[in-house]
Amino acid sequence: MQLTQPLHKSLDQCPDKVATVFGKRQQSWRQLVTRVSRLAGALQQLGVAKGDRVAMLGMNSDRYLEYLYGVLWGGAVIAPLNVRWSALEIAYALDDCDARVLFVDDAFRPMIDALRKHAKALQTIVYVGECEAPPGTLAYETLLAEAAPADDARCGGDDLAVLLYTGGTTGKPKGVMLSHINLLSNILGSLLMVPRDELAVPGLHAAPPFHVAGLGHILQFSLRLGTHVLLPSFEPGAVLETIERHRVAETFLVPTMLRMLLDHPDFSKRDLSSLRMLRYGASPMDTALLERALGELPGVRFAQAYGMTELSPTITVLTPHYHTAEGRAAGKLMSAGVPVPLAEVRVVDGNDVPLPPGKVGEIVARGPMVMKGYWNQPGQTAEALRNGWMHTGDAGYIDQDGFLFVVDRIKDMIVTGGENVYSAEVEDAILQLPQVSQCAVIGVPDEKWGERVHAVIVLKPGETLDQDALVAHCRSLIAGFKCPRSMELRDELPMSGAGKLLKFKLREPYWKDRNRQVG
Repeated sequence: MQLTQPLHKSLDQCPDKVATVFGKRQQSWRQLVTRVSRLAGALQQLGVAKGDRVAMLGMNSDRYLEYLYGVLWGGAVIAPLNVRWSALEIAYALDDCDARVLFVDDAFRPMIDALRKHAKALQTIVYVGECEAPPGTLAYETLLAEAAPADDARCGGDDLAVLLYTGGTTGKPKGVMLSHINLLSNILGSLLMVPRDELAVPGLHAAPPFHVAGLGHILQFSLRLGTHVLLPSFEPGAVLETIERHRVAETFLVPTMLRMLLDHPDFSKRDLSSLRMLRYGASPMDTALLERALGELPGVRFAQAYGMTELSPTITVLTPHYHTAEGRAAGKLMSAGVPVPLAEVRVVDGNDVPLPPGKVGEIVARGPMVMKGYWNQPGQTAEALRNGWMHTGDAGYIDQDGFLFVVDRIKDMIVTGGENVYSAEVEDAILQLPQVSQCAVIGVPDEKWGERVHAVIVLKPGETLDQDALVAHCRSLIAGFKCPRSMELRDELPMSGAGKLLKFKLREPYWKDRNRQVG
C-alpha cells in the first residue's frame, strides 16, 4: 500500500475530473499528476534521494498538495512545518531532521533570511509564492517547467512517509515518524466507521496539513478521488462562502473553528445545504457547543475522532448515530466513541494492567496506525511504546458498552484551539527572564479556546513583571499560541515534601466544578 496510489487510479478512472480548487485556479487529476511527477524529477535533480526529508512552510494551497505528493512520488519524506512557530523553532526542526530543501510561500517570505541564518542544514529554498522569487531562492514554476517527469518511486508499506513535529515534554519539539501503512490504515479505519453513500465529493480543507488531522483529511479525499477545495487558512466567513460556492459536502473542524463558524454574522445567510458530513476532533468538545451545532446544522451528519499524532491519528470514533436525538438518549455524546476496526484500545493502571469498565487509568492503543517512533529519540520512543502499546498520556475509562471517555491528561500538556502545548516549552522560555525565580505553566478553562496557557510565576526579590512584557519575551522564543494568555504572581509554588512541584494544586481551583479535567 502506498500513498501515491490514488494518483495512478485517478488517471484510469477520472483524469479530467477537477482535483483541486484554490482561489481562481482549478486543475484536473491529469494536470495534478503531471505536475507531481515533474516536481519529483526536480527534487531528484536537486539531489533529494529516497528517505531524505523535504520541508514545507506555507499556508494551505494547491501547491502545498503538489508538494505533499511530489515528495512522496520521488521517494522522499514530507516534513510540513507549523506555520505558527517562531523562526528559531522552525530552524530547530529543519536541523533536527536534516531537511536540506525547504518550500516557502508568500506568507513566510519575510522569514527566509532568519531561517538561512539559524538552520545549518538548509541548502535550498524553493519559493512557491505568486511574486518574483527572492534572491537566492528557486522559483517553483521555473523548477517544474525545466524538470523532466520522474517515475513514481513506489515507496509504501513500512517506508517512512511523513515526519510531523509535535511539542516535546523536555522543551524541544520531537518528530513523529509515520509510515505509508500508518496513514492508510487510519484512513481505512475511519471510513469503515463512517460509511458514505458517495465517496468522490468536494471536501473543504481549512485545517492545516502540518497537523495530522488536516493532513489525514487531504490524504483521505485523494483516496476517495474527491475534489480538494483549499483555503489558505481557517477564516469563518471564507469557509461559509466556499461551502456555498463550491457545494462542499464534507469538512473537518476543531471545536474552536466550529464555534467561530456558528458565531459568524453570515452563518444564517449562506446556503449550506450541500454540507453532509462534519468531522471534529483535536480537542474536547463541550456539550453546549455541540448541542448548538446539531441544532443549527440539522441536515449535517457529525462524527468525532479521537487520537493523537503518534496514532496517525484516530483510534476511536463517535459515529453520526450518537449525534441524533435517538443516539443522544444513550448518553454517549460526551464520549470519544468506540475503537476503529484496526485499533485495540485499553485503559491500564501504572503497571500496564488493564482496568475494569468504569475505572480511570491511562489510555493505550496498538495496531497498524501506531507510529514508527520519534525521530532520533530512541529513549522517548521506548517509553511511549513500552510493552507494545502506545501510551497516550491521556486518562480515561471505558464503560460497560465499550465507549471511551477521556477525563484528564497524565502528561503535562495543554490543548488550546486544537494546538498542543507542552508546559516545559513555555516554562523554559519564561525562566530565561532574569527577574523570574520559579514558574509553572498550566492549562485553565477558556470558553473560546477550550484551554488557555496560564503562567504562575515567583519573582526574584524586588523585581516586577506584567503580562505584556511576559508575552513579548516569550514571542521572541516560541510560537504565539504557546505564550501565556494569563498570569499570576505568587510568593511560592506548592511543593511536596520531596520538593516536587504539585501542579494539581494550581489547577484545582480552575477545574473543581467540572466533570472532566480537560477543556
